[in-house]
Amino acid sequence: MSFTKRYLTFIALLLLVIFWSSCRKDFEAPPSRGNLEFSVDTLYLDTIFSNISSSTYSFKVYNRTDEDLTIPSIQLERGEDSDYRLNVDGIPGKSFQNIQVFAKDSIFVFVETTTDITQQTLSPEFLYTDRILFDTGSNQQDVDLVTLVKDAVFLFPSRDDMTGEVETLLLGVDEENNEIRIEGFFLEPEELTFTNEKPYVIYGYAAVPPDQTLTIEAGARIHFHDNSGLIVANNATLLVNGALSSDPESLENEVIFEGDRLEPGFSELPGQWGTIWLTEGSTGHVINHATIKNATVGVLMESNDGSANPTLTINNTQIYNSANVGLLARTGHVSGENLVINNSGQVSLNCSLGGRYNFSHCTFANYTNGLRQFPSVLIDNNLQISETEVLVADLTEANFTDCIIYGDEPIELILSKVGETVFNYKFTNCLIRFEDFNGRFDDNPLFDFENTSLYENIIFNEDPDFKAPRSNELNIGDNSAANGTGSTPGEGSDILGTSRNVENPDMGAYESVIFEGDGN
Repeated sequence: MSFTKRYLTFIALLLLVIFWSSCRKDFEAPPSRGNLEFSVDTLYLDTIFSNISSSTYSFKVYNRTDEDLTIPSIQLERGEDSDYRLNVDGIPGKSFQNIQVFAKDSIFVFVETTTDITQQTLSPEFLYTDRILFDTGSNQQDVDLVTLVKDAVFLFPSRDDMTGEVETLLLGVDEENNEIRIEGFFLEPEELTFTNEKPYVIYGYAAVPPDQTLTIEAGARIHFHDNSGLIVANNATLLVNGALSSDPESLENEVIFEGDRLEPGFSELPGQWGTIWLTEGSTGHVINHATIKNATVGVLMESNDGSANPTLTINNTQIYNSANVGLLARTGHVSGENLVINNSGQVSLNCSLGGRYNFSHCTFANYTNGLRQFPSVLIDNNLQISETEVLVADLTEANFTDCIIYGDEPIELILSKVGETVFNYKFTNCLIRFEDFNGRFDDNPLFDFENTSLYENIIFNEDPDFKAPRSNELNIGDNSAANGTGSTPGEGSDILGTSRNVENPDMGAYESVIFEGDGN
């Protein structure tokens, strides 16, 4: 054997010994002796719906000693039957052996779960628990796992057993006569009343069939999966019959529309579901005492039913955290009172392509913590459908009385008129933010604030004194510019049921209160 070959053989053997020694060192790390430490004693996985996967949660396992340790076993107490799933230091499973933790180091344990409530209990909700066991016998340590699981009524499109295709709804055809479809289904007759007995979880778009009415009772909770929502078809009606709770702090009787993720990290996240879509030809909609939150578009209204009555009456309702628009009405006919819309990615209220609108004691605001190109309220008579074609329609009326239009941008109201169509509007006793620093609208007759036939008793750019607008608390304080400046005499009550039958009612959806800590 030549010197070169002997040298290479020696080097290879030396590397093998080093590699073996290092592996041997890992292998010979002594076992833990009940001396592990954990970042939590109990890991609480937030509330989930039956059969919907939770978010992934994690905790750390610490080796505080001066020597490497091997954890002989890590396993779920329920074993392979557990509804929890683990990932230990990058390895998925439900049981693990000989997991090494270096001296003064730690490893991550990730946990998630999916639970079928029907296999556990007949109760509408229950706590599902398990334990992660570290080692056995006298050295055993554990971390408890706790999840609240809620039962629900699940509504979803059917799936063809042969082809695997999911049921769809026909929305129309495109310019090339191709069908436009969306994943969804028509509600059956027995599904046309939503009660408050269990939450509803909807996958895809649930459609109210033509000539039918979906009635949603007080206290109902409707949750939508991603890319899901409600569609109300031709000559169909949506009735949301929420009611005021006896306790102003309680939402017990309110109807709530939101996403199906119940974890706190999703509670204010925009764009978790699609929209409530009132299609052209649908009629007689009433939404009362509801909260619509975290949608892409809260309510999308296409056209009106042509009658003298509003196609949508929306009262005592809050629309929050819409990714695009809170209420978008195209040639709509809408009546709203005590309506609050806030924190929309683009526009809180868009009265588009003309129509008829009457809003009283409403609060339209936008505090989105981000740059936006649009105001809180946009009123227009036009819609661009191609590079060369713009649709226009009459704005028969747009009346705003005792409303607040505000936000964190200098200009929170824009009117856009194209052509010589009818364009009727009036703002009376309103608080509006309109700070035109550059004089863009000085010569625009739409913003002639001296014209009392268009703007009467308007307060500009004074503080509405919202309680916490970025957190969707649009109550006004005693120092609000809207306090005592509404139309007189006052009538009815505010969104919380506080009487407005006072000498000096307030603008907006809320009567003013003295905030705690104001010192008044």
